[in-house]
Parts: sequence; C-alpha cells; structure tokens
Amino acid sequence: MRLVNPIDQLFLRLEGRNQPMHVGGLQLFALPDDAGPDYIRQLVERARRLDAVQAPFDQCLKYRFGQPFWVTDEQFDMEYHVRHLALPAPGAIRDLLALVSMQHGALLDRARPMWEMTVIEGVTDNRFAVYTKFHHALMDGMSAMRVIRRFLNLSADSESFHVPWQLPEHGDRQAASPLGVGWQAVRRGWKHTSALPVAATVLYQAWRDAGSDPDFTGPAQAPQSILNRRVSGSRRFAAQSYSLARIRRTAQAFDATINDVVLAMCSSALRRYLIEQEALPREPLIAMLPLSLHDPDNEQAGNRIGVIYANLATDMADPADRLAAIQRSVDYWKRRYRHLSAEQIMAVVAAMSAPAGLNLLTGLAPRYQSFNVVISNVPGPSEARYFGDAEMLGMYPVSIVLDGQALNISLTSYRDSLEFGLIACRKTLPSMQNLLQYLADALDELEEGNTEPCVQSANRGSITDGD
Repeated sequence: MRLVNPIDQLFLRLEGRNQPMHVGGLQLFALPDDAGPDYIRQLVERARRLDAVQAPFDQCLKYRFGQPFWVTDEQFDMEYHVRHLALPAPGAIRDLLALVSMQHGALLDRARPMWEMTVIEGVTDNRFAVYTKFHHALMDGMSAMRVIRRFLNLSADSESFHVPWQLPEHGDRQAASPLGVGWQAVRRGWKHTSALPVAATVLYQAWRDAGSDPDFTGPAQAPQSILNRRVSGSRRFAAQSYSLARIRRTAQAFDATINDVVLAMCSSALRRYLIEQEALPREPLIAMLPLSLHDPDNEQAGNRIGVIYANLATDMADPADRLAAIQRSVDYWKRRYRHLSAEQIMAVVAAMSAPAGLNLLTGLAPRYQSFNVVISNVPGPSEARYFGDAEMLGMYPVSIVLDGQALNISLTSYRDSLEFGLIACRKTLPSMQNLLQYLADALDELEEGNTEPCVQSANRGSITDGD
C-alpha cells in the first residue's frame, strides 16, 4: 500500500463526469502482407495471455481515512483492460476518430487499475489501430510516451511481442533494497526543501519583470476567450501529420527552433479560427507549455512537469512578427530556468500555478484563467516501430480537456512527421477540426511570407471525425 502523492491526488480531485483526467494515444498500424482473417483476434488473445502485469498497471485505488492509496489489484481482469472492437465497413478514418472521441470522453473505472487498451480492426487500406488511455495519476504524457516506445519493436518480428503492462527490462537494473528506497526518499525530500529559497528568488525576479520586461509572459495575462468556457463530457478528436522536414527548414530560415515554428502554426490557426467565430480577443492568447523534467536515465512513470507560459501573439496580423514575439516570450522562461534544477523549477511552477489549481478545484472565479490553451510537444521515435510484425504508420496523442480549458493541442514526432492530436469539448468549440487545415495554411504562410491567408473550406485530407 502506497499513499498517492499530492500532485497525483490533484488529478484525482479534478476529475468529474465533464472532465475525465486521462491521457491517451492512438497508434495506426499496417496489417502484415501475410496477415490472415483472424490476425487481429489472435493478436488480442496473445496480448491477454501476457497476464504477468507490472506496476503501475496492476495498481488500483483504495481509500483509508479519506486518503487515496495505491494497492495491488488481486482480481485483475485482463479482458476488461484489453478490448477488441471493429469499425463498420468501409472503416473510414472519420469513423475511427469518432470512436476515439467517444471512448476518450468515458471515465476510467476507479475500482480497477486505471488504464485501458482497445485494438480496433477494420480500418480502411488494410490497417488497424490501437487506442490506449492511462489516468494522469498513473503517468504524465512523457511517461506514457516512454511506455509506448518500450513496447514497440525496432523491426518486424512476430516472435518479439510486447505489451505496455509487461515491458522488457532495461540493462542490469536490480530491485532496490528497503534501505536504498528509504535513502532515495530522504534525498528527494531534501532536494524539494532546498529548492524553495531559489524558487522564491526566481519568483521575485519574475514579479519585477512583469512590470518592466515586454517579453515576460505570466499566468495573469490571459484574456477571456471562448476557449475558456465550461465544458461538457462530450469530446471531439482530430489528428493530422505534418512534414517535419518542412517545419525544420522553416525554423532554420527564421533562426528559430522547431517548437517555435509549431507554436507559430498554432497561433495562426487559433487566430483564424477565432476570427471566423467572431471571438478573437484584443489581447494575445497565452499558451501553457508543459516542460518534461524527467531524468533521461530514469524510466519511472509518474508526473515531473515544469511549465512555460508563452505569448502566442494572436493580436499580430503578420506571421513573421508573431513568430518573433513567440520566440522572445519562450526565451524569457528558458533563461530563467537555465541554471535551475528540476526540483527548483517544480517549486517555481507550483507557486505560480497555485491560483489556477485552486480555481480549477473550487470554481470560485470561472472568468479567471491563467492561460488560454495547452500546447504540449513530446518527442517520439525517429525510426520505424512495430507492434510484433505490424508496422506503425502514425501515432497521435490524445490529451485532457478541463472546465475553462476547452481545447488541448498535443503533438509528438515520429520518423519524418510531426503528429498533431487535437482534443476539444464538442459542445463548446464548433467545427474545431478546421484547425487542422489552418495549421497547414500557417506553415504555408511562413514558407511563402504571406500575411493573411485567404479563407478556404478545403480540408486536404485531414484526419477528422467531422461535424
């Protein structure tokens, strides 16, 4: 029995019927050339037979004295967690995305370990999909990406078959002794405590910069927006791949990073969407950018997240000007964080985010928002991956929508593409899938040096579930 840590308890307390607190992913695979008619059924049965479940996938919640604890599930039901569905013919991508939208709006059962994997057959062009979701109390997006990377193969091999809940061990790691675990806990406690004075200094400097540095972007600058209305429990998921080579060339042309160009694409797309909805604020939208603080040598799941607040410059008409303003805004926090440890950054973020967290929990100030949209970029595999002998064609993150945060933009890299996954409240943001087209148009603008795009309705093959 292990007490759920305070950060993960926050994700549990925030959860409600209108805001499930799980992260997910959609992976698209090609059926092998020699796949028989029962290939998917055999794959699911093979996965279910791998029932030696590792932590945290065997952990469920138990409450004692009003506090949540993680305990091992002694009645684990593999058929519940590993599901098999099929799309109606012809298995269009819009039908797949509609199914994922519906499933992502459903709460995970707290009486069981809070994760599910659904294998979906019948996708057009001899493909199938795997949709996974994990509660945010179990792991953050970076941890989920590590899980996905570890269960997929580097080559097509039907004999080398792994599943997320039973991962191959890395290296010669051995189980830590009780004394070692205790010493690590003491060290973590000391690191967090010693981070507080440095965090206080950084917060004081940021407070001074708020009134004097035009590049400062903080959690009190977000304007009111339709992106920040209350949400229902219905979801709309849309996804699309964009050329990483094109984005990289554009970044080099502007002496920017890939992430800067991604933010500029999101800024332009949101600006156009809000103009069409007659709802563009005069002040620029503020994006919250999660920053992974995981140790590259530590594979442990969990939540270790920093935050950067970015000015999206949606009040500027020129794409190049928007990109430059975004660069300056992001660079401000990069400079502030450059010499800080992970614990010090987390302490700074905790202090800055406390008002937003309290507001999410209590709803005391529904009109106040610390930011307008979350944009998350998690690095993915640079080479082809396989589920057994089935090649992965694409991987699209599916994140969280909250009251006051009706849209989440997440992306990951895979091979030569950036894979965008947009999740929104279906009721609050109509025609959200148009953002996929606007993202493509934004990249065209930056490449061509145009200022404002002409309004077009064409969707050029975007992956979406439609209206």
